[in-house]
Amino acid sequence: MSTLTETAPAAEVAGTEVELTYRDAINAALDDALAEDATVLLMGEDVSSDGGVFKTNAGLVEKYGRERILNTPICENGFIGVALGMSVTGLRPIVEIMFSDFLPTAGDAIVNELPKFRFMSGGQTSVPVTVRSIAGATGRFGTQHSATGESWYMALPGLRVAVAGSPGAAYSLLRTAIRSNDPVLFFEHKGLYGRKGVVRRGELAELGKAQVVREGADVTIVATLLMVERSLAAAKALADDGIEAEVIDLRWLNPLDMPTVKASVQKTGRLVVAEEQPHPAGWGATVISRLAMDNVSFRAAPAAVSLPDHLPISYSPPLEDAILPSPERIADAARGAVSAR
Repeated sequence: MSTLTETAPAAEVAGTEVELTYRDAINAALDDALAEDATVLLMGEDVSSDGGVFKTNAGLVEKYGRERILNTPICENGFIGVALGMSVTGLRPIVEIMFSDFLPTAGDAIVNELPKFRFMSGGQTSVPVTVRSIAGATGRFGTQHSATGESWYMALPGLRVAVAGSPGAAYSLLRTAIRSNDPVLFFEHKGLYGRKGVVRRGELAELGKAQVVREGADVTIVATLLMVERSLAAAKALADDGIEAEVIDLRWLNPLDMPTVKASVQKTGRLVVAEEQPHPAGWGATVISRLAMDNVSFRAAPAAVSLPDHLPISYSPPLEDAILPSPERIADAARGAVSAR
């Protein structure tokens, strides 16, 4: 069994700062985890073939061999079940799901096995499985390959859910996920793979902690995945109008860092949630509900910038672009909140 401990706060393990693309940040996290712990392995469809479909695994099979970088059949429920067996017998598997849309094909393993096994064993075993799920639109992949899926599993007790909105978050969150002794569903956004940003090599993200990525006093914008970047772009446009937006990258959906969100909304009195998914039953609705239950005082009604309800994502580039939350839509929602009386 791996001797690694549970996650420490990032400040205790931070390393050298480098600029990497989001794709290379994922690769670096995998490389560092594989080098650090011989019980870590990567498995999934085509993960060892030419660096994987999205090239996040480049160079890993050459460095670590096919015994640790394993191609699987197209059978998600089957190989996540195999990962469960590996995890309770001393290994620390990372499973790649090529598109988040196909997480439901592994529904039994993700819903009924991974989160419940530790509980059913009376705490006698841990389940250190990380499921990497490649999410989101902008790639022109059509309706069956463009969902984020980020909120589908956030209500399951025992399953951690991480959402990476920048290269730095991608690296540190994935390192934390792999070290966790609980199963983690880790979402990475295919539309961010080419983005560059600062990565602190060796850093571990704090479990369940959101990050304030821009401070402001007039309105709070809470976002995940690609919407973090678009919210920051919206905040820049708002600043030109004299409106200072605070932007929060949630980073985790389970556990959900409500104290950070609550403190920001108590300061600004206004909230916009930006999510690449329909609003019903999503994390945005949960955030608003919990703030209301905590009797947080709003100066304006909370706003949700999200995908249209009941409308699949189109293969058509203009139609795909039209339904995705844009920086302009996010900024307009924030302006509406600020102007409300």
